[in-house]
Parts: sequence; C-alpha cells; structure tokens
Amino acid sequence: MRKFLIYSVLSISLLACKKNDEKVAETEAKEDSIKVEPIKSEADVAELTELSPEKISEVLKSNHSDTLYVTNFFATWCGPCMQEIPHFRKKMDELAGKPVKFTFVSLDNKTDWASKVSDFADEYELRNHIVLLDGNLLNTSFFKQNFKTWGGESIPFTLMTKGNESDETIGSMTEEALNEKIEKFLK
Repeated sequence: MRKFLIYSVLSISLLACKKNDEKVAETEAKEDSIKVEPIKSEADVAELTELSPEKISEVLKSNHSDTLYVTNFFATWCGPCMQEIPHFRKKMDELAGKPVKFTFVSLDNKTDWASKVSDFADEYELRNHIVLLDGNLLNTSFFKQNFKTWGGESIPFTLMTKGNESDETIGSMTEEALNEKIEKFLK
C-alpha cells in the first residue's frame, strides 16, 4: 500500500510538472507571436533605386546651374551618418519648393537594403531620395573621377554642387555647418 501511495504521488507530481511546462510554452509562444514584426518585401526594396558606380558618376556630373545638388553618402551602421540625417531632413523641409535637390547614397551591404535601409527610409521619410550603391563595386578610380578630396576612406561624405561651384565635406556636419554651406550656395 505504501508503494502504491508513493507511485501515485510521484505520478501526480510528474503530470503537474508537464501541464505547467505546457502552460509556460504556450505563454512564451503567445509572447513571441506578439513581438514578431513583418519582414519587408522585395517590393519595398524595389521602390529604392539601385545605381551602378558609373550611373552615380553620371548623376554627380549632370547638374543645372540654377539648382543646388546636395548628395550625402551614408550607411545605416554609421553613427556619425545617423547623427546628421535629422539636420538634412529639417533642411529639406525648410527648402521645400526651392531649387535644391537632396540625394542620399546608401553604402550599406546589399543584405541590409530590404531591412535596415528600407526601415531608415521610412523612418525619415526619405524613400524617394535614397539611392542604393553596392560599395563593393567601388574602386579608387571612382573616387578620383568624381571628387577632389574624398578617397572613400570614411563616411559620411557630402558633396554640394551648383553650376561650377562645389563643396566637399568628409565627416559629419553640425546643423549650423550644413545651414551655413547651403546658404552660401543659395545667395
């Protein structure tokens, strides 16, 4: 009789543990399901324009003398790049309707285009201003052909051009520096 009682208590204990484990697993599954976010689709990336280094060179060289072109090379993993983006976004809003064109060239890895770059584009409402460039395709001749001072050694990099005038900034800019440079071109 004693053995029967011991087996009964043991069996009940094991069953109780099993049910508790099932409840914990069920709770964890529900919590995980809540945290899962939808993955960006290929269509989201397709909305962003990918250009070759040759096409970027053409874009950098083609400009109209009455328009200021502000081209910022960045990556979402670059802390200084992300610090200056709100300054650019604010300036874009201030200059809406003026002859100023902002372009942001992402040098992120292709594997990050659908996630990080797409999320960044949405967060800052820059989807129509971002160009994707596979940085692995860049070589020293690309930099020599397109820039006076930038050899691709660091980002962010900003090129401002209007007609025959240009300004190159290696590294991040403060809001004041950005405003000053743009105002100089718009005078």
